[in-house]
Amino acid sequence: MIKTLATLALAFSCLLSHVTGVMAQNAPPNVVKELAPNGKLRAAINFGNIVLAQKDPAGGEPRGVSAELARELAKRLGVPIEYVTFDAAGKVFDALKTGAWDVAFLAIDPVRSEGIEFTGPYVVIEGAYLVPSNSPLQTNEDVDREGVRVAVARGSAYDLYLTRTLKHATLMRHDTDGIGMFKRDKLEAAGGVRQPLESYARQDPSVRVMAGRFMAIQQALSMPKARGAAPGYLRSFVEEMKS
Repeated sequence: MIKTLATLALAFSCLLSHVTGVMAQNAPPNVVKELAPNGKLRAAINFGNIVLAQKDPAGGEPRGVSAELARELAKRLGVPIEYVTFDAAGKVFDALKTGAWDVAFLAIDPVRSEGIEFTGPYVVIEGAYLVPSNSPLQTNEDVDREGVRVAVARGSAYDLYLTRTLKHATLMRHDTDGIGMFKRDKLEAAGGVRQPLESYARQDPSVRVMAGRFMAIQQALSMPKARGAAPGYLRSFVEEMKS
């Protein structure tokens, strides 16, 4: 299922480049002003989620579904694209305070919704646990126990979710490298996006990824809270891309 999701994400990215020329419609002037007030579309890209965004090996330019959506949106707005890159979703959210970006690609979460307008999700990915291969923890429910320490990337969607839902386990936060902290400090578990966790486990036989998921991460296009037509335009844009 996970390989299928990654393949579909790549196929979606490639498909956009073929179909958007036919589907493109120029955005209304008021929407352009609201989404690109500086005359260019500053799109936040999180390289920390390799499922949705990667650096082009040739020049470091963002590629993947998120970058393709941003590029097509800029085309419809009739403005240049500027990628503002980050290595963690929490840093993308924190940059909202400084007005560093105009649109971003983040997981839908109630905490983030206080300052951000979200579209519907354009892809759903799984949150899973990484544990030592000899761990007595066998199910997602086993993790929420006294004495269990769970490494997470600070401010990530799974950090926000587990903060609300774990009652007994202790969250251990790192700015960017939750897996590294999990290994270094010999923690009982690490939470994260399933695909990177499985990739890591294939290289390290001392760990394994639990079956199932503890959450479904709904990735969406977003913008700072604002009045006007821009949020509705973004929602329609994402639904058109999905169709």
